[in-house]
Amino acid sequence: MLKDFRNFIARGNVVDMAVGIIVGAAFTAIVNSMVSDLINPIIGVITGGIDFSNLFINLGEGRYASLAAAREAGAPVFAYGAFFTAVINFLIIAFVVFLLVKGVNRLKEAAHREEAKAAAAPKGPSEVDLLMEIRDALKTPR
Repeated sequence: MLKDFRNFIARGNVVDMAVGIIVGAAFTAIVNSMVSDLINPIIGVITGGIDFSNLFINLGEGRYASLAAAREAGAPVFAYGAFFTAVINFLIIAFVVFLLVKGVNRLKEAAHREEAKAAAAPKGPSEVDLLMEIRDALKTPR
């Protein structure tokens, strides 16, 4: 069983997946920071200082100054601001992934064009052709 597990881990796909998960986690931290530290303050300035992550509707009794206070008290809340922030995160991630895929596709297309140029370039005689030509030249009497 340990041998099978070692073989499973040693496969390239598992290692690639692990690297993808680690990079994805780091990328998520960057996007979360971008949204909370850069985009939300700009949107807050445009909308008059509203902090979207703290917007909620209390579905229970009592009044709470913040979403954190309501959640700490165990009150049922409709946290539409947190949802709005999650939607912004998704849109940013989707846009960045779109740009990344678009860039990779451009690189692939450029590499494909170079390969096509190399394939279409006139080629000289092959090694076998040269050897056959030398052989034929040696066979002819002088």
